[in-house]
Amino acid sequence: MSVPDRSIDNRLIKAAKKEFLKNGYEKTSLSEICRNAGVTTGALYKRYEGKEDLFSALVSGVIKEMEERVSEIIVADISVMTDEELYESITMKPEFILSFFKFLYERKDAFTILVKCSGGTQYENFRHKWAEKVNEQVWKYYEETKRRKMTSKKVSKEEMRVLTSILWEMFCEPFVYGFSWEQIEEHAKIFHGYINLHTALGIKKPDSEV
Repeated sequence: MSVPDRSIDNRLIKAAKKEFLKNGYEKTSLSEICRNAGVTTGALYKRYEGKEDLFSALVSGVIKEMEERVSEIIVADISVMTDEELYESITMKPEFILSFFKFLYERKDAFTILVKCSGGTQYENFRHKWAEKVNEQVWKYYEETKRRKMTSKKVSKEEMRVLTSILWEMFCEPFVYGFSWEQIEEHAKIFHGYINLHTALGIKKPDSEV
C-alpha cells in the first residue's frame, strides 16, 4: 500500500507564493506552479478548484488574522469611554504604528501578494475595502468627539474617506515597494510625524484651554 505524499500541499503553496509574487495573479500559470512544485496538474486539482482557489488559500488566512487583530483593538461601545480615553484612542502612537507593521511583516509574503498581486481576483479591491473599514471606525470616533464638543471642526464623510485612505496606504505601500524591516522602522517614524489626527480633525485635549 503506497503512502500518500503529504509534502505536496506545502510544495504547491511555496511554488504558488513564489510565482504570484514574481508575476502577479493574472500572469501566473498553474502549469509553472506545478512544474516548480514537482507535482502534476491532476494533483493540484485534487486539492484546489483552480488558480483563484489556490490564491485564496494563500491570502485568506492573513485577512482573517487582520480582522481578529482589529477586533481586539476596537471598543464596542465608545460612549462609555472617558474623554481622555477617547482622545488617546485617536492618537496614532509610534508604538501602535510599529506594532501593526510588525504584525504585517510577520506575514510579509501573504500580505504583499494581497496588496500588490491580486488584480483579476476577488481580492483586487482589498485595499479599497479595508480603507472603508478603517474609515467606518475613525468616523465613529470623530462623531463621538463632536457629540462631546471636543471638536468644532466640520469634516465631511468624503474628506474623512480620503484621510483614512492615506492612512491605510501608508501601511500598504512599504510592502508594495519591498521595504526591508529596517526601512519599515524608519518609515514608521516618518508616518508618526506625518499623520496627526488630532490636528486634522480639530480634536482638543481634554481639560485644555480653548
